[in-house]
Amino acid sequence: MGRPDPEEGQLPAPVKPPDGGWGWIVLLGCFVITGFSYAFPKAVSVYFKELMKDFHVGYSDTAWISSIMLAMLYGTGPVCSIMVNQFGCRPVMLIGGLLASAGMILASFTTNIIELYLTAGVLTGLGMALNFQPSLIMLGTYFDKRRPLANGLAAAGSPVFLSSLSPLGQVLLEKFGWRGGFLIMGGLLLNCCTCGAVMRPLDMGMKRKMGKAQDKYEAKEMLPIGGKSEEGISTTDGTKKGKKAKKKPKKGKKLLDFSIFSNRGFIIYTISKFILVLGLFVPPILLVNYAKDTGVPDTEAAFLLSIIGFIDIFARPACGMVAGLKWVRPHVAYLFSFSMLFNGLTDICSARASNYTGLVIFCVFFGISYGMVGALQFEVLMAIVGSQKFSSAIGLVLLIEAFAVLIGPPSAGRLVDALKNYEVIFYLAGSEVVLSALFLGVASYCCLNRGKKEPPPEHNPPAGGGSDTEEAESDVQEAEEHSSDNHQPARSTDNAVVVANEEANHVAEEQRGEGGGCPAGDGEVLARDGCNADQMVERDSF
Repeated sequence: MGRPDPEEGQLPAPVKPPDGGWGWIVLLGCFVITGFSYAFPKAVSVYFKELMKDFHVGYSDTAWISSIMLAMLYGTGPVCSIMVNQFGCRPVMLIGGLLASAGMILASFTTNIIELYLTAGVLTGLGMALNFQPSLIMLGTYFDKRRPLANGLAAAGSPVFLSSLSPLGQVLLEKFGWRGGFLIMGGLLLNCCTCGAVMRPLDMGMKRKMGKAQDKYEAKEMLPIGGKSEEGISTTDGTKKGKKAKKKPKKGKKLLDFSIFSNRGFIIYTISKFILVLGLFVPPILLVNYAKDTGVPDTEAAFLLSIIGFIDIFARPACGMVAGLKWVRPHVAYLFSFSMLFNGLTDICSARASNYTGLVIFCVFFGISYGMVGALQFEVLMAIVGSQKFSSAIGLVLLIEAFAVLIGPPSAGRLVDALKNYEVIFYLAGSEVVLSALFLGVASYCCLNRGKKEPPPEHNPPAGGGSDTEEAESDVQEAEEHSSDNHQPARSTDNAVVVANEEANHVAEEQRGEGGGCPAGDGEVLARDGCNADQMVERDSF
């Protein structure tokens, strides 16, 4: 049967993920990008105290820096999806690395908080967004069976970088001030360009070779005579080249696919993630200043984030391995719901921690639960929408989450300035996370499972009549498409059939002229045989 041609508007068939090979290099690049994207907005909070003194602003004003970074990381999701679908992952990531570095370098020369918002917030956040989303798309392209493990390992970049960037930021702050620290951080962000350079798209060369071989095989089957088969092959190749040069794509790849909103699982996931983000990032952003206000030294306060990062390093790959088990992977959404519930209860139970020991215990449990959430969030989305629609799905999800990012941490900072009490903030953040967990679990069970248990009634006609009709219609469509691709060989075949029919008719007339004629049954048999011959030739040509 005929193959759909990508140049005629059909999307190229997806290449099978190798689940290894160069994919491990892509995984390493995704590890670094994820580390910078998630850890950097939190690590910048080390500089907030000095920024408050230099610019004479409150904590809520400085908290906007991290919020704007995260908002750009999330809010520019659709823009990233369009750019990736248009230009590919590698060019977008290279540009993103340059923008992220330039933002922090320019931030070191700012003179007011507004300029800091535009440079460290908008420019650096945009650069990290242009790196983060394409890296996840490439990871889903290279891994399928090992995808939960790959997502867990890539997500481990966040705690690794968080445990290193926070102490590094404290050291840079003490030796070079916040301006020198921002300048050096900008240099570190240039490593994003290196990560973008290794994001090599999967080679389509093998697909093209297989397609060409199949075309030659079809040509040989269509014209089995030795000398003419080569002519058929060259004619087919020439026809293909001429068609590709003349015809334009009828239907290209969508830059942003909104059809995913018809997926109930995607809607449930998006709502739960919006509620989750309202409170998920609040505790780690406020933790350092909370510890400092309770009398913990600055170095030990910054070390709390390192504890979260250290625990998180092992929690994410371990959770990815568990999610990849055969009996767990079909129910990964419920595991994700449990991880969110665990995280929210950790915030609520640790709200009254008033000494360093209590904060350390909170960091241990928060690191475990936060790692589980980080390892599963994109794996669940990939499982819901599939790899083909993931680039559009993640862009739309991140855009919706951006509003929650702009609401959550700034509101928490404003409440801290008004109430001078961190306990209420931890209760509020934990309650939001628990609510998101309950919504995801209950909605998935009630809506999705009920839909699976009560499938729409299927029409089962006797003797498979309906399925035969559908197959016949599909065969006719494929035959028409393939006959248009190979019209010259088909024309030569039709001419051969016409000549054969004319010779048969001439022989029949001679027989009638000799006086015998032939009975009607013979004529019917001849017509029937001729029809069968035509069908066989046409079937072979297809």
